[in-house]
Amino acid sequence: MSEKHASNRREDLRLITGRGRYSSDNNLPGQLHASFLRCDCAHAEIVAIDTAPALKRPGVVAVFTGEDAMAAGYKNFPNLMTFTNKAGAGILQPERPVLAHGRVRFVGETVAMVVAESAAVAQDAVADIRVEYRDLPTVVDAEDALKPAAPLLHTNVPGNLTLEWDTGDAAAVAQAFKQAAHVTKLKVVSPRVVPSPMEPRAALISYEAASGCYDVYTNSQGIGMLRWQISALTGVPEDKLRLHLHDVGGSFGQRSAVYPEHGALMIASKKLGRPIKWVATRSECFLSDSHGRGIVMGGELALDRDGKFLAARYDFVVDMGAYLTTTGPASHVRNPAICTTGVYKIPALYANFRVALTNTAPIAAYRGAGRPDIAYVIERLVDQAACELKIDRAELRRRNFIPLDAFPYKTPTLGTYEASDFNGCLTKALKAADWDGFPQRREAARKRGKLRGIGLSTVIEGTAAGFQPKDQIAIEFDADGRLEVFTVALSQGQGHETTFAQIVADTLGIAAEAVTLRQSVHGKNIVGNHTGGSRSLVGAGSVCKIAAQKLIEQARPLAAEALELEPSQVDYANGAYRSRDGAKSISLLELAKQHVGASPHPLNLIAEASVAATFPNGCHIAEVEIDPETGVSEIAAYTACDDCGTVINHAIVEGQMHGGVAMGAGQVFGEQTVYDKSSGQLLSGSFSDYAMPRAGWVRDIHMNDHPLISKVNVLGAKGVGESGCTASLSTLVTAALDAVRPLGIEHLDMPLTASRMWQMIQQAQQSQQAKAK
Repeated sequence: MSEKHASNRREDLRLITGRGRYSSDNNLPGQLHASFLRCDCAHAEIVAIDTAPALKRPGVVAVFTGEDAMAAGYKNFPNLMTFTNKAGAGILQPERPVLAHGRVRFVGETVAMVVAESAAVAQDAVADIRVEYRDLPTVVDAEDALKPAAPLLHTNVPGNLTLEWDTGDAAAVAQAFKQAAHVTKLKVVSPRVVPSPMEPRAALISYEAASGCYDVYTNSQGIGMLRWQISALTGVPEDKLRLHLHDVGGSFGQRSAVYPEHGALMIASKKLGRPIKWVATRSECFLSDSHGRGIVMGGELALDRDGKFLAARYDFVVDMGAYLTTTGPASHVRNPAICTTGVYKIPALYANFRVALTNTAPIAAYRGAGRPDIAYVIERLVDQAACELKIDRAELRRRNFIPLDAFPYKTPTLGTYEASDFNGCLTKALKAADWDGFPQRREAARKRGKLRGIGLSTVIEGTAAGFQPKDQIAIEFDADGRLEVFTVALSQGQGHETTFAQIVADTLGIAAEAVTLRQSVHGKNIVGNHTGGSRSLVGAGSVCKIAAQKLIEQARPLAAEALELEPSQVDYANGAYRSRDGAKSISLLELAKQHVGASPHPLNLIAEASVAATFPNGCHIAEVEIDPETGVSEIAAYTACDDCGTVINHAIVEGQMHGGVAMGAGQVFGEQTVYDKSSGQLLSGSFSDYAMPRAGWVRDIHMNDHPLISKVNVLGAKGVGESGCTASLSTLVTAALDAVRPLGIEHLDMPLTASRMWQMIQQAQQSQQAKAK
């Protein structure tokens, strides 16, 4: 695919000059404003709610509570988890009224909604509501929640365990461990994080009584996924839901699901007969947006005398918060299960997953959605084994890579990998990072009083597995004969307006400026997958190429008629149809203009394809320097070598990689969601308490490509949106661990904050001094 548009991100100028249209920009005549009362206790019975003081405030129109939610029946959220437990039963799904009824289960849960003539009045009136609670015991740690004496969150979820599921062959693994010459054991935590997109959640919903339709303006990752979820929650048929989606200021999986506020606003709009608008504050987002990660992972790796992997087994405790989100259980169980072998040939595998409920905000998919977590525990295990066996880390990986001649490779659990060159990727990364020259850089750092370490990870992720059986693309021509491309996928910063238009334009041989992308437009009768799981380019992008190819053939008879030739005598190249002798020609866009006025336009079409999952992979290497006097860590160098298949636009790929690595760095060095164990209060509920990654944390990434073209789609592309996040967690942590291991520190858990690192270094140095005496 051409690189001529590589530096031209078409959407950027519009978005950075204030011409974007985000959810809070939407307004409708006669609209009212909503504000939510959120509970300030983590677990309690609701004894009484007094809304009368709020209703007396001038400008307040109505107050809604859990009684309204129960009357509407809005209490059963959809769930994508299809796995069954060892007894054949499905996941236990607790009810979640869109406004709490009878009990609250996490700080920030919606208890009541005030609707007023202005947002300010609604916010003030929330403080007038009086709620009497009867406190109940609280549990905020997933492992604690599974203990026999733990407080019970839901009567239909015994022991707070919504699902226990396993995969692999436990007997074969046990036998392999008996025969092993060496066993490495490790327990690591992927801590809970708050995704925090730049754009807060917002929604504007209007009910039309005559048609029974709802107009929904909100931020989302795609029209089909959200419409289905709203319908599943409310019982409103999908054809009665008119979604209006525009620009989205980030998502990272957090905007893929329906939220309680959507249902509450629908209740209010229908009852009051007016549009209702709500825009979250950043404090609300910290409390009530879905969180990410939150997995405790135990791992064991069995090796023979030559360092060959014999077997591995894992124990996962997955925190889901107080309720199940649509994507949470599936992303935290299915996605890791697909890649439990990592990039290694491990004959026997077994993994057990326990999905727990706690008195915390619900957890959903977050960039990588379980893939960074399984990669993290695997790579930490491999590094630990190399250290224990005193084998070079790169060499141990080479001995155990799945070889090129083994693909397609069926793993002992759920995955079937497409072809990947793990050894070639590692070799290129080692050279690019100057792995052999690291001892000199470490010594130079030591002379400057710094601790320097190097880490690497070789990872794979199963991506682009859509929820819909196929993706469709519509191509239409407007009243001026200009080409428009319609997708279900919706960008939240991925650059679809650039890449999708580029695919169509390059296939047709026309200028990219002649193609306009329309994303998630209501009323277009096409199906497809929302943007998530590195799916869009692989799925919708591939169909863009198919649609362009279909357009060339569909237009050929009309071009032949215009040129007064037989269709077989007409060739197409560089955006135009020509006679074989070159004497006659007509461009595709000129041809389209000739048929403006016909309804429908004869060149309008829909193309489709069922596109399978892909397996992007790569090797990342990082060097981290730590100041022992302050505990501050600095990423001194970062090298990435990735196989994401065909690269359509390298500027987009680099942006995705930079963003993913930065998110990984945020989780490694700063981000941590902290709940007080005794009260369940969120202690990290603002940017003053929650350390987001800064631009200077990852100043430069040396990027390299090592592509093997995918065979499962016409572009040959593999996903890239989550690769940086998947690889960076283990890369950065192992680099930091390598820096402090000479002090006797053998284990680190995220986040590696300056205070935590300083304390560990001080303790290690004191221990060394004591031994020296």
